[in-house]
Amino acid sequence: MVRAAVLPSVGSPLEITDIELPDPGPGQVRVRLAAAGVCHSDLSLSNGTMRVPVPAVLGHEGAGTVVSVGEGVTHVAPGDGVVLNWAPSCGSCHHCGIGEVWLCANALAGAASVYARAVDGTELHPGLNVAAFAEETVVAANCVLPVPAGIPLTDAALLGCAVLTGYGAVHHSARVREGESVVVFGVGGVGLATLQSARIAGAGTGIAVDVSAEKESLARRAGATEYVIASDTTAKEIRKLTGGQGADVAIECVGRAATIRTAWDSTRRGGRTTVVGIGGKDQQVTFNALELFHWGRTLSGCVYGNSDPARDLPVLADHIRAGRLDLGGLVTDRIGLEGIPSAFADMLAGKGGRALVVF
Repeated sequence: MVRAAVLPSVGSPLEITDIELPDPGPGQVRVRLAAAGVCHSDLSLSNGTMRVPVPAVLGHEGAGTVVSVGEGVTHVAPGDGVVLNWAPSCGSCHHCGIGEVWLCANALAGAASVYARAVDGTELHPGLNVAAFAEETVVAANCVLPVPAGIPLTDAALLGCAVLTGYGAVHHSARVREGESVVVFGVGGVGLATLQSARIAGAGTGIAVDVSAEKESLARRAGATEYVIASDTTAKEIRKLTGGQGADVAIECVGRAATIRTAWDSTRRGGRTTVVGIGGKDQQVTFNALELFHWGRTLSGCVYGNSDPARDLPVLADHIRAGRLDLGGLVTDRIGLEGIPSAFADMLAGKGGRALVVF
């Protein structure tokens, strides 16, 4: 029996309760969580913007210690520190075959499985495969990666989503070059990781945009050289800060139609806009054919930072050990499982960076 945050149905409040977790079967690993980040995607799962089978235990950004392994698992052993990988690649679909593992067709197949039961026998699904909002979890072996040497387990949780996403958005999707101007929309956990990653890439002007004036200090510590409060004149302000041209790169971490449109409008002719935020189907973004031709801009989506965790985690670890990437700078609240609903409310209110559940 372990404590977990259960989503009974879409739109229902989370229930903090005991669940029955089985021993790992063949090809599975049981992990005792050290920490789990509260990501906006968890909120999107709870309110139905993204769909997963329910009832479910949410949480997909986590790290912990291997408790036990099932038959056939050899890459980790009891006592090892591991990062949870919520989107493991199958290695056999079309996208995996061409090296686009972040688009794996089978990455979320495990979310439909039954991995645990409530005390009354109700079957529970692992939200986004790994069910990190629990003291312990059981996952497929390809959902765990060894924590790089020298990275504290609690901090390592952030590598499982926010940091891989923000770093990948800069380095793999937008491909920020040294000296380029970068504007980041949304200063939450992913936005802060994006700002730090833009600094690592050698960006010149770094502009953070958010609705909250209180986040300016967070953004500047992450690498922003300018801070803009979101308004109807945001694009005009960004052009003024970039010599009248617009930013070379805009990275949108919010997932709203208006913000995506503003990010596009904020880039220079020939600029690049990367959309990281996950919006609902009702968020329609419109462009006219003439502007697409005239501006010559690029608009691209970005899934999981277009990252390959096995490839990127060692690179991120080097940046962390060298002091270029500050994981603690993303965290504004350390909470228990009971604090997750309040963390969701803070997200909706535009408050804070990353809330981290510490076990």
